[in-house]
Amino acid sequence: MNASWTRLLRSAYRKEPITSFIVTVGVVDAAIGSIGASGSLFAFGLGTAGVAMALRWWQIYRSGAEQSAPATEYYLPPQSSRSQLPTLNNVSKKNPPY
Repeated sequence: MNASWTRLLRSAYRKEPITSFIVTVGVVDAAIGSIGASGSLFAFGLGTAGVAMALRWWQIYRSGAEQSAPATEYYLPPQSSRSQLPTLNNVSKKNPPY
């Protein structure tokens, strides 16, 4: 279980470092507030983590809606209708190779 949490946290921090940092700060504030019996710090921490997760969810939802763009239109064919040019040699007629 410990390895799966580590893997999950690493992948989250690699994908979204700013959002993950704000969620971590909010969770730590909430933990300190609950241990120290400070209701305002607990509420602030939960609010910070909740807002960060809600914004991230909104960004994912919004980017999913934008991905349904029309197919790209190409102006040139994928392959040329002309035949390939012959390869050129670097040998001149005046100076033949020895």
